[in-house]
Amino acid sequence: MGKDHPDANLHPEATGLAAAIVKAHAAENPLKLYSGWFCPFVQRIWIALEEKSLPYQYIEVNPYHKPDSLLSLNPRGLVPTLQYDNKPLYESNVLCEFLEDAYPNSTPHLRPDDPYDRAKGRIWIDYVGSRIIPAYHRFLQHQGQEGLKEKQDEFLHHLKEFTRAMHPTGPYFFGKEFSLVDVALAPWAVRLWVFDHFKGGIGIPGEGEGGEDEDVWKRWRVWREEVKGRKSVRETLSEREHYLPIYQRYAEDKAMSEAAKAIRAGRAIP
Repeated sequence: MGKDHPDANLHPEATGLAAAIVKAHAAENPLKLYSGWFCPFVQRIWIALEEKSLPYQYIEVNPYHKPDSLLSLNPRGLVPTLQYDNKPLYESNVLCEFLEDAYPNSTPHLRPDDPYDRAKGRIWIDYVGSRIIPAYHRFLQHQGQEGLKEKQDEFLHHLKEFTRAMHPTGPYFFGKEFSLVDVALAPWAVRLWVFDHFKGGIGIPGEGEGGEDEDVWKRWRVWREEVKGRKSVRETLSEREHYLPIYQRYAEDKAMSEAAKAIRAGRAIP
């Protein structure tokens, strides 16, 4: 569909703090990130690359107008796609794990040393992908008031379950160290403003208003504020105004991304 794709009319490049990161990684490099500045799945691997201070080349593409250079690596034309040693890799959580394996001497390490904690991390990374993100989209894409409260409650339930699994004081999921579990959810945690803008609020109780769940929501607020303030997270975000047209299409249930289509069809997000 190319340029005629209904979602193809995107702002062409990153802005704000993210623009500086893009400029710093414009030079040729064997490690290439095919990226879309607006995409939360891209932001996962982008955060991990910045955390580990790895040299890489940032290549902006419009995934709704797929260039041959991207399709030659990933026939589905999805971002993020990583080119490593002239070989393609994709799927954001896989890419984040790959960086840990491919660059073992780069720090910080984003996986715990303890095998149990590593396994626990994978469980909750999967929970983000299989529960939280679909619920985020079902809530955002829902039309009308009938059934909206149920979609909101489902989303909040999954946030609480994730939070209950965290280290009790944190600030991050495993405690003091930022990890791939935090990376997995961070792009959506910093995009919760879309519910305030398009749905009249997300429904997370304010301080002291959480009732029997007050301790859970207090812990959530600590985690979210710490993640929002993390340098790698802040500097891989563009100016909010350029996200608005993108998320408006989701809020109107008109977006034609693979995630939006999957939610509309009742399928798992690919």
